[in-house]
Amino acid sequence: MRVTQGVALGVVVVSVVLTGYGVYEARRVPQIRTVDVAIPGLADGLDGLRLVVLTDTHFAAIDRASWSREVVDLVNAQRPDIVGLAGDLVDGSVERRRDQVAPLADIEAPLGRFYITGNHEYLDDAQSWIDYMAGIGWQPLHNAHRTLDRDGARLVVAGIDDPTADVPGHGPDLPAALAGTDPSVPVVLLAHQPKQVTDSAAAGVELQISGHTHGGQIWPFHYLVRLDQPVVSGLSRHANTQLYTSRGTGYWGPPMRVFAPSEITVLVLHPQR
Repeated sequence: MRVTQGVALGVVVVSVVLTGYGVYEARRVPQIRTVDVAIPGLADGLDGLRLVVLTDTHFAAIDRASWSREVVDLVNAQRPDIVGLAGDLVDGSVERRRDQVAPLADIEAPLGRFYITGNHEYLDDAQSWIDYMAGIGWQPLHNAHRTLDRDGARLVVAGIDDPTADVPGHGPDLPAALAGTDPSVPVVLLAHQPKQVTDSAAAGVELQISGHTHGGQIWPFHYLVRLDQPVVSGLSRHANTQLYTSRGTGYWGPPMRVFAPSEITVLVLHPQR
């Protein structure tokens, strides 16, 4: 009996500790994760370019406006050249969530701030969020691209919709996103789900940036994520395409993260030698 009671007490203690740890991990401002990425064909003039990645902020019923402002300050402290937000910005309408998203207007990135939709935007009104983000100075990439130029060195930043899009005129269209690009200029593609890398590799995209997985968010759910996605987090290679999968900046559902810390990612791009 004493052994059984001891085991039960141990389970309770571990559960309480993991719950407290998980809530702390979910609610805190994310850690900075810096990753160097070698890009074939990247011009020397873009060596060291800093691309900050946000994704899966999932602003929802719990008011995180102050957290949002802290994230903005931390992003700006990284001195980004480009900022990409790779989908799942919110759960809810513009009317309900605008106060939490509004601080993102203060993010500074001289070469551009780019946004794509994730699957959760399509649970409400994705087009309203596309319009809102454009209104606060972000460039939505709705199956589109922009060619960036710094002193003659060029980079294509493209974005495609999430494959769950069920709105007329929406849905991933990589050929449309890349139409008119110079094949000699490397492409960085924002695509919410890692499994979209199959199409990216076929199209010769140099780097895809994704989120969606949350790194599993609560152990051991990363095993389930792996059944649906090619990777759970980090930098991986798929044919000649590199894929960076962020664990996400926020959380979804219960405010918990266990062994899957949130992140703000700084991708430092270098020419491949």
